[in-house]
Amino acid sequence: MRFDALTLFPDYFDMARIGVTGRAFRELGHELHTHSYRLYSGNTFGHVDDSPFGGGPGMVLRPEVLRDTLASLPRLGSNRIIHFTPAAPPLTHPKVIELSQLDQVILVCTRYEGLDQRAVQLLVDEEFSVGQAVLSGGELPALFLIDAVCRWLPGVLGNQDSAEQDSFATGLLDHPHYTRPEIFEGLAVPETLRGGNHAAIHLWRLREAMLRTQRLRPDLWQQFLVERVLAMTRPEQWCAWQVEHPDTWDSPKPKGWRGLPRPPGP
Repeated sequence: MRFDALTLFPDYFDMARIGVTGRAFRELGHELHTHSYRLYSGNTFGHVDDSPFGGGPGMVLRPEVLRDTLASLPRLGSNRIIHFTPAAPPLTHPKVIELSQLDQVILVCTRYEGLDQRAVQLLVDEEFSVGQAVLSGGELPALFLIDAVCRWLPGVLGNQDSAEQDSFATGLLDHPHYTRPEIFEGLAVPETLRGGNHAAIHLWRLREAMLRTQRLRPDLWQQFLVERVLAMTRPEQWCAWQVEHPDTWDSPKPKGWRGLPRPPGP
């Protein structure tokens, strides 16, 4: 896979050449290229932006600068041009999976007041944010996307299960994790995790993930109940029942329990 980052500050992307993403580019043949807008400024000073029409603070990247920078890039088979702005919807896990199937992702990083809207309309395929916060530029969101996508490229992670069990991949937030020592500052690792019963550990982790999702992301929890829970085994459905009915939290699954009721048909 090839990533192309268009930016005023190419050095930002040195961070992508370490750790997991660094392995993708160093050992597995994936590519990361940076491109400076200043080469296409059209003036001797390298100025690529101008003040906004209508007045106001900040500067706006000129549309012809992006057009000419994009024109200089090679294009692979399936590609997407992405611009980052706090005015756009957040990047999501399903979108990360979708992007990981492409041959090329072109990342348009702007600063200050962003990009001329005509360039957005004519040259950009999609826009994303990384949450309800304003950053100084698109470089950090671009690194965010590169890291998220690289985790889903074959061979990048030592154990692909790590990605498949992460938050959002299952429709739930991740469960809590523990390591040695068994007791820290008076707090013990949950007994189930120390018992060696892999079936019990699986259900404990599932129930904790469900509880965490219900508490922190009720929107995801409701979506999970509608779209995924009925496809689970009955012991797994019992975990969801316990999360929805806290009075059953310490109760074993009743014999003959038939699972969660199916929603009424249309």
